[in-house]
Parts: sequence; C-alpha cells; structure tokens
Amino acid sequence: MNLAPHLASGRHAEDLALATLTAKGLRLMVRNYRCPQGELDLVMLDGETLVMVEVRFRRERGFGGGAESVNARKQQKLRHAAQHFLQQDARYRRQPLRFDVVAVSESADGKTQTDWIKDAFRAD
Repeated sequence: MNLAPHLASGRHAEDLALATLTAKGLRLMVRNYRCPQGELDLVMLDGETLVMVEVRFRRERGFGGGAESVNARKQQKLRHAAQHFLQQDARYRRQPLRFDVVAVSESADGKTQTDWIKDAFRAD
C-alpha cells in the first residue's frame, strides 16, 4: 500500500522513535492506539512506568521543532486519549504514567536527528 508522502514520513519517524526507545530498554505495548479522543503514537513500558509517546516529525525547523508543536491543546488531547486507553485496559491503571515526546527532524542534507524528551509534560 502506497502512503501519501506526509503519512510515509510520519510512519518513518515513528519507526525511528520506536527503534530509539527500544534500544534504551523500553518495551512496545501498543502502536497507533486510536479512540474518539485522539491517537497515541506509541504506548510503551519503561520498567514499571507506562509511557505515552508522541512522535513529531519536522522536515524543516522554520516553524519550530517537533517538540514545540506539542502545545497545551495537543497535550490535553493526549491526556484524554490516555484516559480512554486506561479505561479499556485495566492492567495498567495502577502503574505510574509518563508522557514523552520524540522529535524527529531532517536537515536539508537529509540527515535525521532524533530527540527524546522524557517526561515532556504531566498527566494532571
């Protein structure tokens, strides 16, 4: 299946983020969890901590990096999606919860940089 270029870039950024985080010892639980409240790109475990990971891709930094695009409104959507996830899967309700952002950027010469922002914002 051929994806639109922006979707293919997003998928590639998620693949890079997943590889980065699994190399750091996190375990993937769910990828692309969708619900009426929104989408969680990656749901992972870091030891006993449940980690909701938002992956952001920027080809150019002229409009700011990917991390800066996770504004208060986006954070609230992610919190609501996380609440939905926890309502659907009781196994994780008692575990600590963390929200991370992985910002993937590509420079003009095609080099990719991945920045992991651990505990980027709070659940409350």
